[in-house]
Amino acid sequence: MNIFLNKKNNFFIWWIITLIIMIVLIIIVGGLTRLTDSGLSITQWQLFSGIFPPITESDWIYYFGLYKEIPEYKLQNYSMTMKEFKVIFWWEWIHRFLGRLIGLAMLLPLIYFSFKINIRKLTSLYLIFLLVCFQGFIGWYMVVSGLVDRVDVSHFRLSAHLFIAFFIFACLIWYYLNLKNRSNKNFLLNNSEFLSIKFLIFLMFLQIILGAFVSGLDAGKIYQTWPLMNESYFPNDVNFRDYREFLNLNDMSVVQFIHRNVAYLIFFVFIYIGFNIKKFNKTHLYTPYSYLFALILIQIILGILALVSNLHIAIASLHQISSIFLIIFSLNFYFKSIN
Repeated sequence: MNIFLNKKNNFFIWWIITLIIMIVLIIIVGGLTRLTDSGLSITQWQLFSGIFPPITESDWIYYFGLYKEIPEYKLQNYSMTMKEFKVIFWWEWIHRFLGRLIGLAMLLPLIYFSFKINIRKLTSLYLIFLLVCFQGFIGWYMVVSGLVDRVDVSHFRLSAHLFIAFFIFACLIWYYLNLKNRSNKNFLLNNSEFLSIKFLIFLMFLQIILGAFVSGLDAGKIYQTWPLMNESYFPNDVNFRDYREFLNLNDMSVVQFIHRNVAYLIFFVFIYIGFNIKKFNKTHLYTPYSYLFALILIQIILGILALVSNLHIAIASLHQISSIFLIIFSLNFYFKSIN
């Protein structure tokens, strides 16, 4: 990391920070695109021509006409006006535009730095760029699933799209932490003083996937009570004695039940980690642990409020935004726990 110590390479650090901010922004916009049911408003993949939005009235009529051909319009939004269509179109267009912008913002400086820095030191960034490209493909693969036989995209493909976004984000955060601390810690190869922290991060990513399942299935629109699911801990429309029903990730009740309980598991694993930190007097972890504890509580509260408020768009969006900060602070916590 010595190549980054002189002042002229501050540009490199700010480039990484900019990429992180852009990934945060696209995750937030992507969440709002889902919450506003905007994801299927653009039914074509136009890698280059799609950069430019509709300008003339005939352009808008063309895109609206394409939208009218898919099941979401025919079965759900058949009374939609042009004005209403423009709202959902802009959400999806902004989301796709940000994706293109991130690709360029990563590729062009990467080419520049390849001539200034030993290319082997940029290998991880090239791999991240390939993930960004793959993410574009997964995004379209997700959209395609909602254009023929259903009114929503596949929740499995939605979860893959969200997971890859968070994985790219986590990779950039880890890269930045190494830059900032002039270190070369490897997430997989280096061991934390507490392996349970790595397990905690695994659970957080699992919860992100499950959250996408909940969103994709609209599973938050049933059992809108807490702490019980109506009057029972278990959803009363699922026979949990039959393991096949328990593992049915196409079932709204099952998915919400698992999402709730993984949240409880995360909380108790985190408390266990806290006891160990105190037991072994790891004072350097007190502050990052406290910050992360506060964020976990906020995330739980926002999750409950999103549920009982019938998925109020502001609260549901804040619930996703807080998950971004959870990943940041959990990675920082893990980074500081590595010897």
